[in-house]
Amino acid sequence: MFTGSMILYIHSVMSRQCLDRRIPDQSAMRREVAAWQNQRNRDGVRVDWRFTTADARVKLKSLYPSIQH
Repeated sequence: MFTGSMILYIHSVMSRQCLDRRIPDQSAMRREVAAWQNQRNRDGVRVDWRFTTADARVKLKSLYPSIQH
């Protein structure tokens, strides 16, 4: 499952790497995204998050409400 931050990151990378031109239709978009994803998987590309989830919770506390049990 992707978080909002992950989706924004993926969209940003894709915009620079494979979506820098007009895609004519939905099937072409699917092929482009699949090719991009396959290449990144073959290359073993990983995301280098700058801080841990615990750090993010501290730094972004005001943006995310805590859940009380």
